[in-house]
Amino acid sequence: MDIVFIEGLLVQTTIGYYDWEKKIKQPLIFDLQMGTDIRAAAKNDELAKTLNYAEISEVISEFANAKVVDLLETLAENLAAHLMQNYGIKWLRLKISKPEAVKEAHAVGVIIERGSKD
Repeated sequence: MDIVFIEGLLVQTTIGYYDWEKKIKQPLIFDLQMGTDIRAAAKNDELAKTLNYAEISEVISEFANAKVVDLLETLAENLAAHLMQNYGIKWLRLKISKPEAVKEAHAVGVIIERGSKD
């Protein structure tokens, strides 16, 4: 299995449990690894036969802003399902960091893996 990845995608969005968080935009950082087979794309140098990370990056940003949720866990689960279904991704590892959530920490967040590498 090959992996197409996106690291450090910064998205400003509204997310959080507390009332004050629902009124502001906060930065989230997305790191994503997507299991795929790149051989068909590499054979004839065809973007249409691989995972287009530029397009997927835009989808992530739009998805994060389309429906406000309280928890990173909810966003991660919903986004993973959306990407896997719409892009035929067999396995993914998604990390969402919230760098301003805990003053004493560089970042906090969640990491999920879905699907199979087989």
